[in-house]
Amino acid sequence: MVKMSETIGKIPLKKKIGISLSYLMQALILIYAIYSFCMLDYLYGIWSLFAFFLTLTPLVLKRRFDITLPWELSLLIVLALYLHVGGGVLGLYELFYPFYDKFAHLISSIVVAVLGFTSAVVLDQYVESVKMDRYFVAFFVVIFTMAIGSLWEIGEFVSDTFLLTQTQHGINDTMLDLIFDLIGGSIVGLLGAVYLKYVPKERFIREFEADDHSIKNSIEEISQKMK
Repeated sequence: MVKMSETIGKIPLKKKIGISLSYLMQALILIYAIYSFCMLDYLYGIWSLFAFFLTLTPLVLKRRFDITLPWELSLLIVLALYLHVGGGVLGLYELFYPFYDKFAHLISSIVVAVLGFTSAVVLDQYVESVKMDRYFVAFFVVIFTMAIGSLWEIGEFVSDTFLLTQTQHGINDTMLDLIFDLIGGSIVGLLGAVYLKYVPKERFIREFEADDHSIKNSIEEISQKMK
């Protein structure tokens, strides 16, 4: 019988490093929140706290749906949020504009696209009325990514208009952001379509160590609340 200590010791080094980096960036986001409040920058203080709670999404999924996200996806989620928070608090957006801004948008769009891909596969497997082939999944990923990207740009516009921030730098900046969102979504959509050609959707879901009954019950519960 394998001992627990032996099992833990067999965790790949890159996974240990990835998890450690996630914890480090989470801690830095929390530090940025405290720093922003101390500097009376309440807007970034609140945003940093909100971003920190978003980094806890993998933990919520584990407790609520018994879904364990791959450590690579968890790291990407934390990285995307850290780039946006750090870029604002440390002034990296202005210091390295436009390169930092576009890089952050590309990473964020990839994260959103991966989450969209995962959602599409889960819906296809557990909702009887939803059936998608790999081409439609790829299309869904691109549209989902663009929709979230558009909402982000609307949020920036509202922030600049009513809170007098300076997150947008004209129509060219906004359009480039959306183009990078399209690039990120298209990359994930294309790779997702190729992946589903060779790997069954059931195997993809098993990577999340999810319990089928928990997912089905949760989806049914959400469906009942939406009626």
